[in-house]
Amino acid sequence: MAPEDMQKLGKEGMEMAMSSLGAWTKSAQAIAAEVVDYSKKSVEDSAAAWEKLLGAKTLEKAMEVQTDYLKSSYEDFVTEATKLGELYVDLAKETYKPFEGALAKMK
Repeated sequence: MAPEDMQKLGKEGMEMAMSSLGAWTKSAQAIAAEVVDYSKKSVEDSAAAWEKLLGAKTLEKAMEVQTDYLKSSYEDFVTEATKLGELYVDLAKETYKPFEGALAKMK
């Protein structure tokens, strides 16, 4: 292999790595932002549920508040887990994209 070819290969490798790192960084920021938003909403929902629970006049009302809170918390968690799963899949795809062309050339 000629020195120019080696230099070109090294440059292409560096460009792929930098592109992959950029995609990873962007996706990681999106995941972090999603986790922060979910955490904030979760704390707010929990505080609202406690207020309702403390204001309940009967045991039945307290049980209703607790049941509603648990149901909505579970639904929110499932929704969030789905979103995060999709974000992680996107992270993997975007991080891998720069290397697709190089792998195709190798085959």
